[in-house]
Amino acid sequence: FEGAQATLLDIDFGTYPYVTSSHPLSAGVCVGTGVGPMIITNIIGVAKAYTTRVGKGPFPTELNDEIGNTIREKGGEYGTTTGRPRRTGWFDAVIVRHSVRVNGLSSLAINKLDTLSGLGTLKICVAYRMPNGSLIKDFPATLEELAGCEPIFEEIEGFDDDISTCRSFDELPKACINYIAKLEELCECHVSMVGVGPSREQNLER
Repeated sequence: FEGAQATLLDIDFGTYPYVTSSHPLSAGVCVGTGVGPMIITNIIGVAKAYTTRVGKGPFPTELNDEIGNTIREKGGEYGTTTGRPRRTGWFDAVIVRHSVRVNGLSSLAINKLDTLSGLGTLKICVAYRMPNGSLIKDFPATLEELAGCEPIFEEIEGFDDDISTCRSFDELPKACINYIAKLEELCECHVSMVGVGPSREQNLER
């Protein structure tokens, strides 16, 4: 099965009211198809090497600058039907760790790693600072709390290489391998696939 939409658009576990009208979580497969949950043994979550959002709603790591514009252009971040520009930002490990938990993910597939080439030092959101100054590493319970959060970033070495020609994970530059390792650590989930371009052969399995 292949799901549509995304975890934060779930009517219960997403950023209500900026959600869809159903459950795009892995558990929605069981409800929508009649396949029992005990039969499903492998769940792969799909995420980009950065974060995007369509339309309104809180977006802690959003980049309203030249880097955000570069990611949008290089990544082709425009609505397929509407052509509407997507909002772009640094990878948010708080959100993805939340997604790992509520979906019960076996592993992650990280796409569009090639888009980050040439951006200099990369940033990953590792926690949020609440309006009262406290730090949280778990996804907040309410939209109001999320809207007031500021991202806490960890910087990691970037890369300038054209990685679109890589056909195995081991061919990637050391900086790319380190970036994926850091995502695994922060998201508490193995990365089983890395995308370095749009074609099938550019999905590197681990």
